[in-house]
Amino acid sequence: MRFTFLMAWAFFKYFTWVKVYNYLLLAISFLTSRILKKPKILGLPTSLSIEPTTSCNLRCPECPSGLRSFTRPTGMLDPVLFRKTIDEMAPHLSYLHLYFQGEPYLHPQFLDLISYADMRKIFTATSTNAHYLSTENIKKTVASGLRQLIVSVDGTTQEVYENYRVGGKLEKVIHGIKELISYRNGQRRSFPQVILQFLVTGINEHQIPQVLKLAEDLGVDDLQLKTTQIYNYKNGSHLIPRNLKYARYVSNGQGWKLKKSIENKCWRMWKGAVVTWDGKVVPCCFDKDAKHVMGNLQEENFGHIWNKPIYQSFRKQLLVDRSQINMCLNCTE
Repeated sequence: MRFTFLMAWAFFKYFTWVKVYNYLLLAISFLTSRILKKPKILGLPTSLSIEPTTSCNLRCPECPSGLRSFTRPTGMLDPVLFRKTIDEMAPHLSYLHLYFQGEPYLHPQFLDLISYADMRKIFTATSTNAHYLSTENIKKTVASGLRQLIVSVDGTTQEVYENYRVGGKLEKVIHGIKELISYRNGQRRSFPQVILQFLVTGINEHQIPQVLKLAEDLGVDDLQLKTTQIYNYKNGSHLIPRNLKYARYVSNGQGWKLKKSIENKCWRMWKGAVVTWDGKVVPCCFDKDAKHVMGNLQEENFGHIWNKPIYQSFRKQLLVDRSQINMCLNCTE
């Protein structure tokens, strides 16, 4: 309850009437588009994910960064491009997830980017594997204004943890979380709120009781048990949990399919977008290899990209037959 209250308070603290009006415009245009089966866009994105870097220290088996399998260019976000984007988006942007692929703390100016967005009154969040929570980074993280820190811990023993977080050190992660919470509380701060995220797989599902205790012992603010996205799920995978309550997929007798049916709608396409480290605007976080580029912020502003024919054509396809978009075939939205 306290976590929910603090998140709501932090979120609405930065709300303005302009942002509320913008959100209403997006909601109205989404509902109108669904009824007419024709995309209408009023307003500008209320949420955004920006990628600090594609670099990562781990080699997770279902992650393009971990597999080093990108076909798109890899690199680090230019702080000048970031500030330019934030300056344009700040009046209507309510939520910024400074993460897409990679480990954000590997960007040398990552926490400066967070501070800049917070200064522009935008709720900020990020996701990390927590291997870079040094004493210096912990102090800068608490001072940055970051509101939400999602930490991936997918096992309560080293053997199970490193099965998915290949190359990771659980002891180092747990130490970093403890130090961060201790320092934050010692400074009498409430933020960042720390979320322990546990990707449930067939390898670690037996450790759910232990991760509940771990979350309590660490004093994190919330624990999220998350289903795991698996690329080649149709023929089954050892990563699919036996308890299908924690799986995105179910058996259809001949193979595996998404548990949730694909509907011809997607609120994500109206409320926000994703920006890669080099300025490419893509529709959502499922487009990890940037196959659907709508424009580039190094060449044009976001307002122009948001309303381009190519973007509208993509939205129309979602409304007419979403199953024709390959990345949607593994989406839980």
